Amino acid sequence: MPKDNYTYPLDLTWSTEEMTSVLHFFNHVEKAYEATVSASKLLDAYRTFKQVVPSKGEEKRLDKAFEQASGYSCYRAIQAAKAQPEGWVSFGK
Repeated sequence: MPKDNYTYPLDLTWSTEEMTSVLHFFNHVEKAYEATVSASKLLDAYRTFKQVVPSKGEEKRLDKAFEQASGYSCYRAIQAAKAQPEGWVSFGK
């Protein structure tokens, strides 16, 4: 169940550009759960996110923190996008 007000798991050592990239990715994950998002745009946002967070362990930590805060799984959204890269991702509401 999504929560109305939550904070994003951000690293305060990131530059403004890096934070923007991570937030852009989280916003696309939110769209997958709250509406519909293009799988290719989600995957593009994920690639940019991975430039900021190349470590798999750090990615998992951020995904877990984001899911605990929002109820949305980055992993699940990316898996759905990879399964259908030319389509749309929507977990519906």
